[in-house]
Amino acid sequence: MTPTSMSKGANLPVAAQEVRVVLGWSGGPGAPDADASALLLRADGRVRDDGDFVFYNQPRHASGAVRHSGKRREGDGTTDTVEVDLRALEPEIQRVVLGASADGGTFGQLSGLRLRLFDAVTGEELAFFEMEATTETAFIGGELYLRGGQWKFRAVGQGYASGLAGLATDFGISVDEEPGTAGSADVGASAAAPAPPPVPAPPTAPVPPAPPSAPAPPTVPLPPAPQTPPAPALGSAPRLVKGEERLPVDMRKRLSLRKEQVAVSLRKHGAVGVRARVILVLDASGSMSFLYSKGVVADVVERMAAVAAQLDDDGEMQAWTFASNPARLPDLALGDLPDWLERHVRVGELTLFRRKKPKKGLLPGQVDMRAVGIQNEEQKVIAEVRTFVREHPAADPTLVLFFSDGGVYRNKEIEKELREAVDEPVFWQFVGLGRSNYGVLERFDTLPGRRVDNVGFFAVDDISDVPDPELYDRLLSEFPSWTKEARRLGII
Repeated sequence: MTPTSMSKGANLPVAAQEVRVVLGWSGGPGAPDADASALLLRADGRVRDDGDFVFYNQPRHASGAVRHSGKRREGDGTTDTVEVDLRALEPEIQRVVLGASADGGTFGQLSGLRLRLFDAVTGEELAFFEMEATTETAFIGGELYLRGGQWKFRAVGQGYASGLAGLATDFGISVDEEPGTAGSADVGASAAAPAPPPVPAPPTAPVPPAPPSAPAPPTVPLPPAPQTPPAPALGSAPRLVKGEERLPVDMRKRLSLRKEQVAVSLRKHGAVGVRARVILVLDASGSMSFLYSKGVVADVVERMAAVAAQLDDDGEMQAWTFASNPARLPDLALGDLPDWLERHVRVGELTLFRRKKPKKGLLPGQVDMRAVGIQNEEQKVIAEVRTFVREHPAADPTLVLFFSDGGVYRNKEIEKELREAVDEPVFWQFVGLGRSNYGVLERFDTLPGRRVDNVGFFAVDDISDVPDPELYDRLLSEFPSWTKEARRLGII
């Protein structure tokens, strides 16, 4: 069947249930690159939120109905593709606008600018639309729209000199322009502002006296609580860590109690005297915004600091954050905990442009969260942590504490990374913050072909409601048995 050649403003019915929309162009020296995108609109022509914008930094809609598939070279030209499953679109969505942006120039610098519509199942080309452009830096090539229960395609060919930001704001995307920075914009709604100072969870048991700022005189030992077993073995008692005395009194009290509870959990699992390097990994994807803004993530970090204080010789944690991309955070030293929480516990940001200039207002050591993005790409941070461990060997094994709220879809890539890590001195403990599609992480214990189980996983509905003793018991339930088996096999 011959595809329909369309002129600007023409439309045609779409019988296919899944379509592939391909933006194509050619460019010579100095010509810009181009990026395809899609906006999912309600009947009023507006997005519901920033999640309805699909582009290179947010390539998959949460519904799975729209996906940015990426670029390919075709002869002397380039294509960029968006796929739409019309059956999977939510009932509220009435239009899908198919846009594009030019990076480093205008669309007038490109030749052979065209939009082609395919049946994604059969591969049949349904229509093509040849477009003309001059000074535009963003473009709407076409749109899919619902009319009388029938999906149709319209050739639009409308340009914007104000770039992707101008296109996005026309449809309700919240854009935050940086003063004095031309051609740059950040999406605001899905990029939550830095979290306010956390509201710590109340202690789950009576609070013991704060540890002294200097070692207590040997003639005045603290008596053990009645329920504590007498004369605990070496290495099982709470450890005083450098810098702990600088913490605020309330935080120091919570830490003291939590270290004791970590020590009790280690004794329960036969891990008295076990030492480990502790690495913290925090999901910063857009769906985590609520947990950051409510101080839940900050409280998780504070609770994990007690694990590092008890297991790590220097009480420090290496830390990463991730979403579309991973970023290493400054090491967390216990005495710097309040300042570290305020500076570095931050959700990712959706950026409309690949910018090199640092964001204004960043404090020393802070990661520009635009570079982190908001998509879930766990495999990237897993690979980066593995590289760090290889390049920085330690006398003790490494315990990775990995917190995520789910949305896992890179199952093959994640499985590949964790299978390859089997012979490395690392145990990966994943914790789900809510029950929401953890993919391969939930199934890893049952996967064959590994000589030792190097992955632990559990999920909780609301981690703030889990008492410290229960959390530490679950967190440390598999690590001790892994250390024994890994030592037997010569891995550590």
